[in-house]
Order: sequence, then C-alpha cells, then structure tokens
Amino acid sequence: MVSPLMYACFGSRRRIVLKNLSTCFPDKNSDELGVIAKRCFCLTIQTGMSTGINWWASEARLAGMISVSGREHYDNALANGRNIILLAPHVIALEVGGFELSRERPMITMYQRTKNPLVDATIESARSRYGGALVERKEPLRNLLKLIRQGKPFYYLPDQDGGRKGVFVPFFSAQASTIPMIGKFAALCDAVVIPCFTRIKPRGAGWVVELGEAIDSWPSNNIAAATLMNQVIENWVKHNPEQYFWLHKRFKTRPLGEEAFYE
Repeated sequence: MVSPLMYACFGSRRRIVLKNLSTCFPDKNSDELGVIAKRCFCLTIQTGMSTGINWWASEARLAGMISVSGREHYDNALANGRNIILLAPHVIALEVGGFELSRERPMITMYQRTKNPLVDATIESARSRYGGALVERKEPLRNLLKLIRQGKPFYYLPDQDGGRKGVFVPFFSAQASTIPMIGKFAALCDAVVIPCFTRIKPRGAGWVVELGEAIDSWPSNNIAAATLMNQVIENWVKHNPEQYFWLHKRFKTRPLGEEAFYE
C-alpha cells in the first residue's frame, strides 16, 4: 500500500512522471499511461526498500538473486583485451547491475559527493565493497581516463538532463539536453561501448543484468554520439517503460526561447 499512497500524495512527482510518459508515448491513452506511472512508483519504492540487500547482502545471496544475459558480449571484449564502457542509463535498478559486475572484477563509476559526510561515507563504502574505483564528478578527467586505460570497465550513467553543457538531440519525440561525452571517452581510451540495463523481475524474484552487443566505433562527434546513446536507451525502454526512472526531469533544460516543460 505504500506505493499507491505515494502516487496519490506526491502530486508534483506524479505530474513529472505523467508528463514524461505522455511525451515519450503519445500513442498511449491516459489509462495506459496511468498504469505505467503507478508501476514506476511501485518499482521505485521497492528498489529503495531493497537497497540494503545491494549494499550489505552476502555474495551468495546476491548470486542467487541476480542473473546476467548477453554475457558473451562482455566476455568477448574482455578476452580480446578491450577497454570497456558500460552504458548504464538510469533504469530504476541500475545500482544492482553495477554491484553484480563489480563482484567479478574491479570497476569504475562516477559519483557526486553529498553534503552529509556520514551518508557520503556509507554510499562510498557500499559501492566500493568489491574493490571498485569511485571517481568524484569534479575530479580531473585524466583520473578517469587513466583507470579506463588500465582495463577497468567503466559503469557510466550519462543519460540525465545535461543542462546548458549538453547538446539537444531527440529522446523519443522531444528534444532533450544530453551529455555527449561517451563518444569522446570511447575514442580517448580505445574502448568499446556495451549497453547495460538492469531489469527487475516480477514479484520480488530478483534482477536480470542485460548486456547488449558491443559497439566498437562509437561516434566522437557530440551530436552523433548523443543521438546514438538516446536511441540505444529508447530501444530498451520501449519494451520496459515502467522500469525507467521517469521521476527525473529529463526535459527540464529547453532550447533557448522555448517555454518551460514542467509546471
């Protein structure tokens, strides 16, 4: 009952979710959008309440709850000695994928420090429990590139609103400010890009980390790189619309002269 109550009470977030969904799925009616929105809230609450499992559960328990599909794409890149960027967009359970893959080998992820030192220390300790490297967003870029070139896979989450530093390219049917750096990272580190989506199984059965085919020549041009990234994300979200983090104001930054997207 927590999730329906949250959906009913948090009107501002409900409006954001419905605005995002109606923009991205104009072919669906209000009832269909409402079902997706409620399910999105439900899965968000479920994921928040299971954070302790991700952070502190034993390896044996995690292994029993998480499976990986498309592993051959990842294993082939590793066997060929390739540097790897895992494109891990903001699906609701994205943190689970990072934990699962980091159990196998040290990985890199970026994070942003919080204002609360205790919270920050807890998050940093949990996310690096298997020896992964955390790079703070304000650190010099060379620190991140050095780690990727050393062969550590980079779990990259670049799909939130890019502000005025982003480029405007389509995300579904609307222009979205998008961070275009993935192509430059791939070029500078001679890395392949492997899409990585974590899907929540029904009825609390666990998660599936879904790895896509490696993309060996990601465009370095900002517009082309951002466009391709959004297309890859769209293709997965179309089949799992309730599992994307629609609570985020993905279309907040608008092209100059365009009116505000959200109320």
